[in-house]
Amino acid sequence: MSPSATIDPRESPDLGNRIRSIRRQRGLTLVELAKMAELSHPFLSQVERGLAQPSIGSLGRIARALGSSQVELLAAGASSTMPLDQPAPRVDIVRGREGSEGGFGSGQGRILVRGDVALLPMDVRGENAEFGDFFQHDEDEFLYVIEGSIRLDLGDDGLFALDTSDSAYFKGGTQHRICSSDGGPYRMIVVKEVLRPGASG
Repeated sequence: MSPSATIDPRESPDLGNRIRSIRRQRGLTLVELAKMAELSHPFLSQVERGLAQPSIGSLGRIARALGSSQVELLAAGASSTMPLDQPAPRVDIVRGREGSEGGFGSGQGRILVRGDVALLPMDVRGENAEFGDFFQHDEDEFLYVIEGSIRLDLGDDGLFALDTSDSAYFKGGTQHRICSSDGGPYRMIVVKEVLRPGASG
């Protein structure tokens, strides 16, 4: 999808509510988030109220400013999934062709659960040979390499080479970014902690 393409409001009716919820969890004002995402304050206010839809590029900037990803924001607002603020059933099966999909860092991700959960597992695929920008968020994160090999840059905490079956865990607040070790495709399971309002990582 083109960066200028607009999100279809039928596919993500609660997107604005999710953005507002994460913004408040992060302790950001609307003006602060707009500045960080390089968007106008009035436009972002309209997005949060469901009166405007961001482009894919704008959603990426909003997600990055919130320490999140496009796929996480889209999944939370998708009509095809249970909103994250709804109680999760005791058992929920997500089939291989289900789950919200969208951008995750320099790759693509698919959310593997629905509803109000404590952990957010994602199937992430990519083949970027160069690092993108660092991500940093309050949630702890775990990753497990299923296929290929990656380089994991944790900023001041080091640069690591991970191969198939290797895993990494890092605390919230840790800068991180990923790329392929050899330019080939990689696939990983990424699990992020889901913070509750008022919680800190």
